[in-house]
Amino acid sequence: MPDAKPKTELQKALEKLGLRRDIDLALHLPLRYEDETRIVKLIDVRDSTPVQIEATVTHQEVTYRPRRQLIVTVDDGTDTCTLRFFSFYGSQQKALAVGNKVRVRGEVKGGFLGRTMLHPTFKAAGGDLPTALTPVYPTVAGLPQAYLRKAVLSGLARADLSDTFAPGDLEWLQHRSPQKGQKPLWTLRDALQFLHHPTPDVSIDTLMDHSHPAWQRLKAEELLAQQISQLQSRRERASLKAPQLQAEEGGTLHARLLAALPFGLTNAQQRVGEEIARDMARRIPMHRLLQGDVGAGKTVVAALAAAICMDAGWQCALMAPTEILAEQHFRKLLGWLEPLGITTAWLTGTQKAKERRAMLALIESGEAQLVVGTHAIIQDKVKFKNLALAIIDEQHRFGVAQRLALRNKLHHEDMEPHLLMMTATPIPRTLAMSYYADLDVSTLDELPPGRTPIVTKVVNDARRDEVIERIRAQISQGRQVYWVCPLIEESEALDLTNATQTHADLAEALQGATRADGQPVLIGLLHSRMHVDDKKAVMGAFTAGLMSVLVSTTVIEVGVDVPNASLMVIEHAERFGLSQLHQLRGRVGRGAAASACVLLYSTGDAPRLGEAARERLKAMAETNDGFEIARRDLEIRGPGEFLGARQSGEAMLRFADLATDTELLDWAKVEAPMLLDTYPHLAAKHVARWLGGKAEFLKA
Repeated sequence: MPDAKPKTELQKALEKLGLRRDIDLALHLPLRYEDETRIVKLIDVRDSTPVQIEATVTHQEVTYRPRRQLIVTVDDGTDTCTLRFFSFYGSQQKALAVGNKVRVRGEVKGGFLGRTMLHPTFKAAGGDLPTALTPVYPTVAGLPQAYLRKAVLSGLARADLSDTFAPGDLEWLQHRSPQKGQKPLWTLRDALQFLHHPTPDVSIDTLMDHSHPAWQRLKAEELLAQQISQLQSRRERASLKAPQLQAEEGGTLHARLLAALPFGLTNAQQRVGEEIARDMARRIPMHRLLQGDVGAGKTVVAALAAAICMDAGWQCALMAPTEILAEQHFRKLLGWLEPLGITTAWLTGTQKAKERRAMLALIESGEAQLVVGTHAIIQDKVKFKNLALAIIDEQHRFGVAQRLALRNKLHHEDMEPHLLMMTATPIPRTLAMSYYADLDVSTLDELPPGRTPIVTKVVNDARRDEVIERIRAQISQGRQVYWVCPLIEESEALDLTNATQTHADLAEALQGATRADGQPVLIGLLHSRMHVDDKKAVMGAFTAGLMSVLVSTTVIEVGVDVPNASLMVIEHAERFGLSQLHQLRGRVGRGAAASACVLLYSTGDAPRLGEAARERLKAMAETNDGFEIARRDLEIRGPGEFLGARQSGEAMLRFADLATDTELLDWAKVEAPMLLDTYPHLAAKHVARWLGGKAEFLKA
C-alpha cells in the first residue's frame, strides 16, 4: 500500500476490493482504457466516439430549463462543441471561464443543436501527452481512479512476479500463434506491465476480448493455479477416511422406503441412486453434486441415500437455505420415513428455546437418525453422535464457510462425513469440469411422467389488466395462482411496486370473483419480514387450497410444491436473474392442469429494455430446459456470478473464460500434476500468488 500509517478510508476501500497484498494490486486489471495519448481536431471526429480535444472557451452560462445545467461552448479552430454539465461546482465554472484554453475528453454526439459532450473530463491545456493508454479500474465508492492508479503502480513495482511455471514449460505457450509484430513469449511481469499501460498502437479489441498474448499468459497462470488447488484438494480427500455405508440386501430401510413410495423411480433416479450408493460404500468421503432440473425428483434420491446411511447405524443431516424449503423437505421426509420407524429432528434459527433444547438432546444422543434444518445445523451447540452423511440442498445458496463447517461436524476417529450437494440450477459441462474438478457430478436428466409443459409469455406491464382477467379465469376453474414481486418495500433506487401494494391492488381488482365452488377468493401475502408462524399459516392455507392467489417475494423460489397451482405471474421480470426466473416458473406445472408463466416487464422511463434483460426474457420464452437455461445464463452472467462465487466474497476465475479457453484449460490439467509432483515449491508459490487464502474455499 502507498503508506504504512494507520488505515485511512482509502486503504479500507482498497481492502473492500480485496486488494491487501502487492500481488493483489498487480492483478487488479483495468475494466477499460481511455486514449489520452493524442489530440483530435473536432472537424475529424466521428459521432459517438470518445476523443480528446484542445480548445478555447468562447461562452459559458447556467440555464434553469428544463433543469439547472452548466453550458460551455469551446472552439478548437476547426469547429465548435457544447459541453453540458447537470452537476457542477464553482471551481469548475472558474476553470471553464471564457478565454481559458482547456483539454477536454468525452464522447462527442451530433444533433440538431450541433456537437455536444455530456459531463466530459477536462483540465487546463498544455503539458506532455501520456505515451500509454490510461487504465480505468473497477472501484468502489470513495476510491478515486487517481489514487487507485498510484496504488496499482506501486504494487506492481514491489510484487514478486518471478516465474512459477516448470522450467521449459513455457514452450507450449510460446507456440500459441503470436500476433503479428508482437513478441511470441510474455513473462508475467511483461504481461502485467503491458495490460496496465498498453501502447496506443495496440488493438483495443484484443484487450477487451482478452485474446491478446499478454492476456493468454495471465489466463494460463490463473487456470493452472485453480487446477493445482483442486488437485491438492482431491488428493487430500483421498487420504481422508469416511464411514463405510453399505447398502444391505432385502428387509432394510432402503428397501422398505422404495416399496412404500407411491410412485416408481425414473431411470435417471435409479442410475444416480446407484452412483451415490457406490460412493458411500467406500472409505473415502463422497463429494458429489446432484444436479437436476426443477421437479426432477432430487429429494427422493436424497431420502434413499439417507436410508442407506441410517441402515448402517449412522446419522444423516439435510441442510436447506430457507426455512420454507427446509420445512418442505421435513414434511416430505417425515411422510416417507416416520411410518418406517425413523426419528427425525427439526432445527431452525427461529425455534423456541424449549423445543430447540429437546432437538439438540435428540441429536446428541443419536436418537434422531435424520436432522433437517437451515444453517442452524452448523452452529457450535449442535453436537451429532455420529454424523456420516451431510446433504446440502441448493448448495450455491450457502457461503463456502458454511459448507466447510458442516463437513467438520464428524469428530470420530479422524473421519469426515460423506457430502451430497444438490442443485436445481444445472451446471454446464465445461463449468462442472473446471470449477468442480474436486466433485463428482450426477445428473437427473429426465422428469417424472405426468408433468405438463409450461407455456411462457413475455408481457409488457401496460397489459396488466389482461393478466388479471387471466387470473380470474383460472380461479373460476378451481386453480391457484402465484404472483411474485421483486422487493419487500419501496426502494428509492428502484421505484418498484412493493408486495403489500400489489396485494391490495389485486384484492381490489378481484373483488367479487369466486372460486369454482362458489366461495369468495382469498388472496394471501408472503414476504421475508413476516414472522415465521405467519408465513407457515399463509403457506399452509395456500397448500391446502383455501387461498386462490399468493402474492409473494422470492421466498417461494424453491421447494414449494402445490400441484393445483397453474399460473405464475412474475412482476418486473426484467429484474430477476435467469436461473431465478426458471426456478420460479418451476413452481407451476407440477400437476395435470395446463400451466402458464407470465413474465411482466417494465422499461420504466427507458425506451426499451437493456440488452441482458432482453436476452434473459427471450431465453425463458424459448425453452423450458434447465440445462439450456443454464448455458445461456452462463453466457449472460459469466461463471463467477453463475456459481454464487460471491458467497465467498471472491470470484473464482477472473480472467479465463471456460467457454473459449478450453485449450488453455486442457494444458493446465496436464501441467498441474506434473508441477505438483516435480516442483512442489513452485506449485505452492503459484497457488499462494493467485489464490491467497481462497484455496480453502475451492475445496468446499
